[in-house]
Amino acid sequence: MPAGAPTDSPTGTSPLATADGEVKYARIGDLDLEAGGRLPDVTVAYETWGTLNAEASNAVLIAHALTGSTHVSRGGSAEDGWWEGLVGPGRVIDTDRYFVVSPNMLGGCYGSTGPSSIAPDGRPWGSRFPFVTIRDSVQAEARLADQLDIGSWYAVIGGSMGGARALEWAVTLPARVRRCAVVAACAASTAEQIAFAQAQVLAIRLDPDFAGGDYYDGAAPVAGLGLARRIAHITYRSEPEMSARFGRSAQPGEAPVSQGRIRNIAGSSAGERYQVESYLDHQAHKLARRFDANSYIVITEALMSHDVCRGRGPLLQALEQAADVEFLVAAVASDRLYFPAQSDELAAALPGEVGVDAIESEIGHDGFLTETEAVGVLLRRRFFGNPASIGELRPF
Repeated sequence: MPAGAPTDSPTGTSPLATADGEVKYARIGDLDLEAGGRLPDVTVAYETWGTLNAEASNAVLIAHALTGSTHVSRGGSAEDGWWEGLVGPGRVIDTDRYFVVSPNMLGGCYGSTGPSSIAPDGRPWGSRFPFVTIRDSVQAEARLADQLDIGSWYAVIGGSMGGARALEWAVTLPARVRRCAVVAACAASTAEQIAFAQAQVLAIRLDPDFAGGDYYDGAAPVAGLGLARRIAHITYRSEPEMSARFGRSAQPGEAPVSQGRIRNIAGSSAGERYQVESYLDHQAHKLARRFDANSYIVITEALMSHDVCRGRGPLLQALEQAADVEFLVAAVASDRLYFPAQSDELAAALPGEVGVDAIESEIGHDGFLTETEAVGVLLRRRFFGNPASIGELRPF
């Protein structure tokens, strides 16, 4: 979908009418929002892989990260998924045994109702789209589960923002979650995480093409979105990884140490960049081609609001509600956005004896995406090593 284009979600689509790895759509009705107000006629986009068994005991929900999509695995499509290698026949999450569901978060731009969707008055929501939280998305996903006849999930799994959603599932609706994997995420967004997020949101809002959020009839704010992505991507990678990969090297054929004037690197062909600048330009342009700026703001604000304790008391008290859920908590050792110590704090507060598994990687935060083998080892060892456990049902 081009950045800034209104979504055009099909209606009346049978929930299981399309093949593995193809987008489906569920209309879940009006949704009352945690911060107030109501979002009418909500659509949740999702993809599935595998088949739900007769007992509905083999369903696995996978939640995407900030700019991720429903497309976890290729399935019958031609495009690789963002966790390719973990989901599929014979993979760690074996779709010959498990029924995998991956929904697009509320407010997104990959088919779920978001700012680029058409409002009841026939115009894109734009600046009128309401504030949504992680918990709102969980409620929307619960209605999707109802439509799919899934009373409880065998496991709910997510990394980064997806980890926040997984944790909220376990605490908000613990009777519907038997296992929960929280990878590279924490109990609440910290002051530093909020600060980085605010800089990204402002980068978009200050783009002249943003037009207060109502830009769908004109140029999209791709410069602001690109700057937001640059800021974010620096936090997704580690300093050792960037130093080893780029160092102080100039982009081939370019000269960052220019003579007699300040560099001008506003354009992609300025010819004056370091390699790391070229890399960030590439990441910015990639995202601007595929993502809606308003959705970036809405989802980022939702992540800023993430706090599993809100309205539930101190952390230990809030997490007591998930006493019957089996947890896996994992952290990327080099993560400088979600520090491993924050995973330690979460695990220590969870009911029972929950440790933190380390994902060894120099990549940084993005290690939860790139180190699929390491993540797969953890998931297989904790959740997916015993096929007999699929039959363990919890009354709902």
